[in-house]
Amino acid sequence: MEGRQQELLDAAIDYVAAHGLTDLSLRRLAAELGTSHRMLIHHFGSKQGLWVAIVREVERRQLALIGDIMPDPSASLGDAMRAWWRHISDRSLWPNERLFFEVYGQALQDRPYTAELLDGIVDSWLEPAAAIGESMGLPRATAVASARLGIAVTRGLLLDLLATGDRAGVDAAMEHWIELNLGHLERLGLAGAAPPAG
Repeated sequence: MEGRQQELLDAAIDYVAAHGLTDLSLRRLAAELGTSHRMLIHHFGSKQGLWVAIVREVERRQLALIGDIMPDPSASLGDAMRAWWRHISDRSLWPNERLFFEVYGQALQDRPYTAELLDGIVDSWLEPAAAIGESMGLPRATAVASARLGIAVTRGLLLDLLATGDRAGVDAAMEHWIELNLGHLERLGLAGAAPPAG
């Protein structure tokens, strides 16, 4: 992505993360960014093209963080899962999490760009999360299933946290999930960890 296009995308992400997408026109966004709607169309093709670019960039940034928070091989399974939850639910990420759910909701309303927005929304996380599980001793099939379930639980609890602000209640629910997961893996005789997921 060229320099000016990336600058506009970064600015658009900051703006929509703070203000949302609902009823946001391309002209209004362009004015807020100090450019023209024609410049945004030049770089992104359309309003929908810009929304897709925003989602892809936010997801790319989150996925890039996985390498930075790989669990310490000496960490316990529970500690690795708790460290991931602390990271993904950090308040500093809430604007991007809100943006994710807002765009996800729009895409599920069968907008013309649904397929582009939903493409990879789970699969992009599945492989890196499963790879973490495998690195911690899970067989491939278990790592993939655990990754998918972890993605669903984490996203559900993030939505709960954003909607209710009940940090204590959501953290307690995550701790319960971790304990259930640990117990299940112990019953299976697996010493590895369920992968974190986002």
